[in-house]
Amino acid sequence: MSDLRREFADRAAMAAYLAGHFPEAAQVDAALSATVGGVAAAQARLAGLDPVRYAKTRNQLSGAVTYLSPYLRHGVISLDEVRRVALGKVRQPTDAGKLVNELGWRDYYQRVYAAIGDGIWADLEPYKTGWRRAEYTATLPDDIAQGRTGLACMDAFAQDLAATGYLHNHARMWVAAYVVHWRRVQWQAGARWFLTHLLDGDPASNNLSWQWVASTFSHKPYIFNRENLERNTGGVYCTDCPLRRRCPLDGPYERLEAELFPRRGLAEDVAQAAPVSSHLGKLGRVNMASPSSVAPDNDPVVGKAEPVLPPGRTLVWVHGDHLGPHHPGLRAAADAPALFVWDDALLRQWQISLKRVAFIYESLLELGPRVIQRRGDVAAEVARTAAAHGATTIVTAASPSPRFAGIVAALRRRVEVVTLADAPFVVPDGSLDLRRFSRYWGRVERDALGRG
Repeated sequence: MSDLRREFADRAAMAAYLAGHFPEAAQVDAALSATVGGVAAAQARLAGLDPVRYAKTRNQLSGAVTYLSPYLRHGVISLDEVRRVALGKVRQPTDAGKLVNELGWRDYYQRVYAAIGDGIWADLEPYKTGWRRAEYTATLPDDIAQGRTGLACMDAFAQDLAATGYLHNHARMWVAAYVVHWRRVQWQAGARWFLTHLLDGDPASNNLSWQWVASTFSHKPYIFNRENLERNTGGVYCTDCPLRRRCPLDGPYERLEAELFPRRGLAEDVAQAAPVSSHLGKLGRVNMASPSSVAPDNDPVVGKAEPVLPPGRTLVWVHGDHLGPHHPGLRAAADAPALFVWDDALLRQWQISLKRVAFIYESLLELGPRVIQRRGDVAAEVARTAAAHGATTIVTAASPSPRFAGIVAALRRRVEVVTLADAPFVVPDGSLDLRRFSRYWGRVERDALGRG
């Protein structure tokens, strides 16, 4: 497999090249996002961080949100780095409390992912809506995905998602609630839709957020009403909406809940009768180590500031969860060649957009000519490249992904693999109860705010 190109006259030339080499992604959407990948763009965003304004305006679509999520998801920058910058911009740690709390949600979801793996695709608890799972449709209706529902807000959000690869967090919650509760669609269908388009599409944060809205990983379903949406959008969608006078979102919460969940009084009985996922039991007591420092196969991970690698030649394997210059493998084996492999099987499975491909590609280009890019079977290509370089050790960054664990297991049948930890978000002692975010945050908040 030949190396993919590094040099382009401009971004348009890169887009044309990627469309030719990733036709499956171009079929989803061939346009690029205005969000550029790489650490330079991430640092520019980080420089403008305003934790106080963020706390006051984050629920508004025009609020001072960070736009850092794609860079965090792909490890261009780390949670620890953003946390430290945020705390450095305020007088008191509590002034950055809301922003750090939101970073904590990502750390929490990654810990859940590390504990249950692909279990994040299963309902962790029964729906608490009065409806059984079988009463939700399993496929996303075309009018939702194509932005043709007639609701100006939902159609705009669907179109923005496809056009930009981004949605404000509040908009994501509204869309998820509309899909699951108003249209009674299984949350998995919506989660797959988001993962196709979102630049920050991460299985853990995405799926578990959908479950939180659906009530399969929360105490109750999340819903909203038109007043809430108008207040946080400045009313820009409602004024000219074709359904303005017969909006299904309009009304007090009590009435909407009665309409959406007419059997809600039976929800407790339904929940008790339905089986709880066995995955939930695994979240009761989880080791406090960071998910970025725990290999999914439970093998020991080198987590020292200056790890000592085995003697002999080394190949650094770079993957999509860690595309930043702080990659522990790139730092530990500073003179070793490095390889990123576009996973053909994963591209076929997820059908991600060209926007996402371009964001990852640009982030890889910023790591310099040392990191070569290829397409193929990841384990086979990494092993082949290691053999070509006479490498006896492959070093990489840890990930909670079960797919990562499978690739590592395949590689270890041929060569030694060392997974290295990045700086963790929090490092308190003991074990965690991950069955709810509030239990996690109650244990780690002081440490996250630098007051532990």
